Amino acid sequence: MLMEKTINAMKARRNFGQLLEEAFYKGDQFIVERAGKPMAAVIPIQQYMQWKEQRERFFAMIDEVRERNKDIPPEMIEAEVEEAVRAVRKEKQKTTRRKAAAS
Repeated sequence: MLMEKTINAMKARRNFGQLLEEAFYKGDQFIVERAGKPMAAVIPIQQYMQWKEQRERFFAMIDEVRERNKDIPPEMIEAEVEEAVRAVRKEKQKTTRRKAAAS
């Protein structure tokens, strides 16, 4: 079971090997604080690699969209985005009203 633990920096320094083992073998996550302020996190390497891969895919998609739309004026893109947002919000309102009426 994954656990998120908060630990102060001095204790993390003294017990760094144990932190690494708990992160790697148990999947525990540690928030390292200094003077009560979160400063860093120690997470399992598998989780880090998954986040890194997701981030790379996300930015690759952004680059792809940017390339596909490079010849379209920004004003036109903004207008289309605003229209899409309005349509989604309108549909969400309809769904909310239907659920409220059914209650």
